[in-house]
Amino acid sequence: MFQGKEYIYKVFKEQSFSKAAKEMYISQPSLSASVRRVEEKVGAPLFDRSTKPLSLTECGEKYIEAVEKMMAAEEEFREYISDWEGLKTGTLTVGGSSLFSALVLPSLIRQFQERFPAVTIRLVEENSAVLREMLQDGRIDLMLDNCARQPDMFDDKLYREEHLLLAVPAVNPVNEKLREYEITREQLLAPDGMPPAVPMDEFRGEQFILLRPANDTRERAEAVLKANGLKPSVLFELDQQMTAFHVTCSGAGISFVSDTLILASAQMGDVCFYRLPEKYSRRMIRFFWKKGRYVSRIMREFLAICDQS
Repeated sequence: MFQGKEYIYKVFKEQSFSKAAKEMYISQPSLSASVRRVEEKVGAPLFDRSTKPLSLTECGEKYIEAVEKMMAAEEEFREYISDWEGLKTGTLTVGGSSLFSALVLPSLIRQFQERFPAVTIRLVEENSAVLREMLQDGRIDLMLDNCARQPDMFDDKLYREEHLLLAVPAVNPVNEKLREYEITREQLLAPDGMPPAVPMDEFRGEQFILLRPANDTRERAEAVLKANGLKPSVLFELDQQMTAFHVTCSGAGISFVSDTLILASAQMGDVCFYRLPEKYSRRMIRFFWKKGRYVSRIMREFLAICDQS
C-alpha cells in the first residue's frame, strides 16, 4: 500500500491534483489513477475531494504520518552512507533569520565549502517560528537562532553569546548628557572595558522602534522598558532587526539591536550605542536540530567549523 506513496505525498503537499501533476511532470489523469490505486490497496479514501483546497481524510492523515516516518528513516540512512563515503557527496540545509542568514551563516558556509567542496549547502531564510516547524518536519538539518532552549523538541549546541544594545540616533540631544555611557566599537570587541548600563529614565518621552510581538528582541525590549516605568511612544513596529537599525541610522527613533549586527556591519552609522542591564541583554546563539535525529558527519563537521570561527 506504500508503493506510490510519492504521489500521495506530493498531492498532500500541493493540496491539489493539478498542481501536484505539474510538479511531477505527469498528466493529471495519470496522477489521479495512481492515487486511486493506492486508495484501493488501503481500502479507504485518503483525500476528501469535496474540499478546496484538497484535504486529508482521517485515514489519509495516518497514511501521511507513516510516510513521513519512512522518509525520515530513508534520509537518516542516506546520511549514514554519505558518512561512509567520506563526504564525497551529500547535502546540508541550514536555516536562519534574515540577520543570521545575511551576516553570520555565509562566512561559516564558505569555510565549510572550502574544506568539503563536494557537499551541497542550502541556506533557508525564515522567521524563528517557521524554522522550528521546518526543523521538526525534517526540511532543514540545522537552525541558528537566539530563541530559548526547548530540550523536549530540539538538541542544541552553543555558538556564541550576544548582547542587546540600545541604539540612539547621533542627532538626538539626549546623547549629550550620556557620553560616559556611550559604547565604542573597540569596547564591543573587548567587552571587559564596557561602561555601565545606561540609565533608561533618560529616554522618557522618546520615540522607539520595536519589532513585532512574538519576537525575543521585542519581549526583552518591553521588559527593560517596563522595569524602568517607561511607556514608549512607538514610532514603528517592524519585522526585522536590520530594518529597525537602518531606520535609527536615518535619525528616526531609538531601537534595540544586537552586537551581532553591529560587529558584522562595516560601519556603526550615525548612532550612539548604550549597554542595557545584563538581565535583559544577554542571550545565547545556538545551533538546533531535531531531538533524537541521527547527527550525520556533515552536521558534525559543520558544527566543528563553527566552533573554530
